[in-house]
Amino acid sequence: MTFTKAIASLLCGSMLTLAVPAFAETQLKVYISSQHQPDVWRKALDQYEASNPDVKVSIETGGNTSEAQSQYLNTVMSAKDSTLDVLILDVIRPAQFAAAGWTSPFEGKDMSAYLPAYAEANTVGGKVVALPAFADSMFLYYRKDLLEKYGIEAPKTWDELKAAAKKITEGEGNADLQGLSFQGKAIEGAVCTFLLPYWSQGKTLVENGKLNFDDEAAVNSLKLWKSFVDEGVAKKNIAEVATDDTRKEFQAGNAVFAVNWSYAWGMSQSAESAVQGKVGVARLPALAGGDQATCLGGWEWGVSAYSNHQDESKKLVEYLSSKDVSKFMAMNASLLPTYPELYKDAEVTGAVPWFADALQVVETAKPRPVTPRYNEVSEVIRTTVNSVLAGVATPEEGAAQIKARLGRIIR
Repeated sequence: MTFTKAIASLLCGSMLTLAVPAFAETQLKVYISSQHQPDVWRKALDQYEASNPDVKVSIETGGNTSEAQSQYLNTVMSAKDSTLDVLILDVIRPAQFAAAGWTSPFEGKDMSAYLPAYAEANTVGGKVVALPAFADSMFLYYRKDLLEKYGIEAPKTWDELKAAAKKITEGEGNADLQGLSFQGKAIEGAVCTFLLPYWSQGKTLVENGKLNFDDEAAVNSLKLWKSFVDEGVAKKNIAEVATDDTRKEFQAGNAVFAVNWSYAWGMSQSAESAVQGKVGVARLPALAGGDQATCLGGWEWGVSAYSNHQDESKKLVEYLSSKDVSKFMAMNASLLPTYPELYKDAEVTGAVPWFADALQVVETAKPRPVTPRYNEVSEVIRTTVNSVLAGVATPEEGAAQIKARLGRIIR
């Protein structure tokens, strides 16, 4: 073989080698809320990549409210954008996304291992349209150290909370310490703000698809929240406070009580927290003579219908929704498990002791109104609650507005 022919042969072999890579790597992008500790989810994804070396997963984080996330995802999905493969969705969204054709169903998926509320939320028209990421419910956070200092038990009624908050803030004499932080901004959390005392009076909002509005209960609910502002228990600008604002205020040591979701616990115990080791968690109070009630939350994993990697994305979601990952996120991010048996797991309760008492709360938490037009229902309630707290409308006017506007949506 001549030198020229030898070089030609080598070049030909090299070209063939370059033309056929050793393996094709699948790139997946997961959308996660910025408030749900994406750094811990990253660790779970690292474990997945280690077991699946042909898959690389990147995270895109989004806004810190359900509305901000929904607005962004609505834009992406409406454009049929294939950039995102896996989406985290508020528990109120799977039905909406499925109806729009934005998510891909999980054929033949058995949902019996999950908490029933989440199996139900993710099943639409007999099809499983998403899988649970983590459970959630609203709880009352309180300064355990301050309640002990003043000899006060965790309140079971809102009146007890108000009295306790006044006693402690007056005793502490700290202008930065507010009695109660809750969600007054026109966000999804304000829907729960309205419903907590409304439900505790034994009332429902929607029943069998029909509006079941109780005027007196609605006025009482709005009066309660406005009274916290008027009596100085909550700060004057509570109408500007969103979910993570409440978390930050409580974590900074600037609130005696706070209404928030389970994610706030882990952050309150971080090294940067001013209240590390000083936090108690309890069921939310009731109106006098009523029953304690809380709002069901939770987040779900959906696969984008426009993903170019359907099988790989569904496999990833199966992993993220597995019992092992649910346990990992419970222990490392204080996100409530979606598997009932994990609430009795010694490792989980050792890492997050109050989870041992959380299962009953999650199992009895009430879902927000079930209706295909939920987005409109939410907009009516949250904007009206916000206007009452801002002093634009009275509680009576707010209740009348909610009733009239919902009456045009739910028939």
